[in-house]
Amino acid sequence: MIITADLDFPRLLALSEAEGPGEILFRGGNYSDTEMCDLLERVLREVPPEVLERSVSVVDRRRIRVTRLPIGFTSE
Repeated sequence: MIITADLDFPRLLALSEAEGPGEILFRGGNYSDTEMCDLLERVLREVPPEVLERSVSVVDRRRIRVTRLPIGFTSE
């Protein structure tokens, strides 16, 4: 698992069409240590481990968005 607020990691996962590692991406501003821990606990409580390890989970104060890996571009 990668836990970050850096947008470069999901970009790299998408471009490489990787199936892992899973990522938790914090968005939506600056968080205190307490807020960050609370949000992380919420993710771990609401998203099953088998989903986390093969997804990018984007977290903000209001919601969690989960996108399964690989995040690829299909050519038609």
